[in-house]
Amino acid sequence: MPRLAQVFVPRDREFFDLFEEAGTNIVRAADLLDQMLRSYPDRADLARDILICEQEGDRITHDIIQRLNQTFVTPIEREDIYALAGALDDIVDFTEEVADYLGLYKIEAPMEQAQRLAHVLLQASRGVSEAIPRLRGFKDISHYTVEINRLENDGDRIVREAVASLFDNGIDPMVVIRWKDIFERLEQAIDSTERVANILEGIVIKNS
Repeated sequence: MPRLAQVFVPRDREFFDLFEEAGTNIVRAADLLDQMLRSYPDRADLARDILICEQEGDRITHDIIQRLNQTFVTPIEREDIYALAGALDDIVDFTEEVADYLGLYKIEAPMEQAQRLAHVLLQASRGVSEAIPRLRGFKDISHYTVEINRLENDGDRIVREAVASLFDNGIDPMVVIRWKDIFERLEQAIDSTERVANILEGIVIKNS
């Protein structure tokens, strides 16, 4: 039995290490987007750094799936590992799409609501990153899930307000379409942080 433990424990640690790495990566991507939107268009070059985060997220997801395929006994259920890896990857993917759209759509100046949403995304990403290490001992994360849920509700409210303002101000229809796309991606990124929080909470409840 000790020999089996020696075989499986390092694998357990690898999964937790990779999830924590993914958590650090989503905070970096969200922080870069927050900086980019606060100083746009002066910091439009940050889109390149966000793309690097997106590629790093893909690499981490690939590593998790590869280890899953090579590991007979996993520290948490296999479907939970898949779900968590996918949801973490979604956060960075949507964050990168926002940065990409700002350039593709030749946005000249950021809307104030987009700046607020980027900041909500950063706060929610930090919450996710801080909650992930608690998986190692399946410790209670309700403090983080409540806060991420509150942030997601804030994000929904800001998106509704932002879309309403697009239609209120007689803005060029093409500009409306472009900003609506950007707001939708910001909303999806924030929604993905809540999905991660829910998956984490489910894992903790199952294993405690």
